Amino acid sequence: MTWRHLTWLPAPADVQLSGNEIHVWRASLEREASQLEAFWSVLGADEKRRGERFHFERDRSHFVIARGLLREILARYLPIAPAQIDFTYNEYGKPELANHEESLRFNVSHSHGAALFVFARGQELGVDLELLRPDFASLEVAARFFSEAEVSALRSLSPTLQTQGFFNCWTRKEAYIKALGEGLSHPLHRFVVSLTPQDHACLISTENDPQEAANWSIIDLNPFPGYAAALAVRRPNSLLHCWDWRL
Repeated sequence: MTWRHLTWLPAPADVQLSGNEIHVWRASLEREASQLEAFWSVLGADEKRRGERFHFERDRSHFVIARGLLREILARYLPIAPAQIDFTYNEYGKPELANHEESLRFNVSHSHGAALFVFARGQELGVDLELLRPDFASLEVAARFFSEAEVSALRSLSPTLQTQGFFNCWTRKEAYIKALGEGLSHPLHRFVVSLTPQDHACLISTENDPQEAANWSIIDLNPFPGYAAALAVRRPNSLLHCWDWRL
């Protein structure tokens, strides 16, 4: 399929996730107080502790709603209630299902009131969503985190395109390292992604393995105006379905 032309549809009542599919859900985290209370009630003790650490109420609310939505969506793929879902975390903090369906993989990203959730079976994947912020998208920040080739590509863009190029790069790199499950322990400058708006999203090269890039697909998602988002998946050529969660 053509990744550049994605259609976001209302999800059917009975969502089935086959082994050759990837499901992406988009959602707003701006919810009524009653929904916030309902989501809080299904969270595990560790999630509640994490939620209580947020200094600002808005950040706490977005965290609770994102975790509650994750449980709600996972329950569509698992034969258990949202509150019964248990998570484990790898040494880098990536969540996985505990004592449930081992083949089901998922990843979550949220930014400034918007969220993305991705799911697949037997495929490692990662997602990143970022609000386009011109004040953050500087060449100085790029020089700290991006590869030399990416910084050079960013400098070649006109000032009007540099913010989009910066966040194209940022989200594609974040999605890739989240799919690897290593978080920021995997240095961002040791692999190269495309970033210019006219170029197709892709992993261009990695420092340690010249063949690694061919094993991955990077997909631009464009879920909300004013945001950049990318999905990284190890197995290419899967069918991609994009769902709305009651926006």
